[in-house]
Amino acid sequence: MDEQNNAAPALEARSLTLSWDDGEHIVVQDADLRVGTGETVCLVGKSGGGKTTILHALSGLRRPLKGKVILHGKDVTGEPGHVSYMLQKDMLLPHMRVIDNVCLPLTLAGTPRKVACEKAEPLFARFGLEGAQLAWPHELSGGMRQRAAFLRTYLMGNDVVLLDEPFSALDALTRADMREWYVSMARELGIASLVITHDVGEAVAMAKRVYVLQGTPGTTVEIEPKIEAIMALLD
Repeated sequence: MDEQNNAAPALEARSLTLSWDDGEHIVVQDADLRVGTGETVCLVGKSGGGKTTILHALSGLRRPLKGKVILHGKDVTGEPGHVSYMLQKDMLLPHMRVIDNVCLPLTLAGTPRKVACEKAEPLFARFGLEGAQLAWPHELSGGMRQRAAFLRTYLMGNDVVLLDEPFSALDALTRADMREWYVSMARELGIASLVITHDVGEAVAMAKRVYVLQGTPGTTVEIEPKIEAIMALLD
């Protein structure tokens, strides 16, 4: 095990038990996971198995029936606003230029637009978006739209990011490039990332550690990122 995995995790779920809205149908039971600083970890499972429900609990949008969410050693169970959450779609607003889309988290928090733009501007080159500041979202490729969405997520100021199928809308070649770029960028910036994916190959390509959500109700099993081992747990 590497030094990063021996360190205290940035994000940790301890024995999470979760239900859907009725409070009776248990969908996830005693799920554990951890993500270290600068580490990308993937959560794999069948559709409807409770993966997104786990993200809702980790983000504070849903309070578990049992268990805790620990962020940098602090119990934040049921408290929203501590981590960033990126959905499948880039959610760029079509009536706003890229710079304003990217700065949206800052301006919504009360930062003056000029100050927000000054903070975001130097990051465009780092995120592969140099020259796209004044473009409209429809003028960007799928990969560039996704980079803009990642930059907007980064500007939320949290060092833990939850990503729900973030590359599913991209073509295969762009998806492969974006996966490699994101893992490298997250490591460089010290971002702890938990990525939901249905794509076993994607999980193997991105993560040194994979959690498989299996069974009904679902529970997590930590496993090495090997396709055969993951598929055996999903069968």
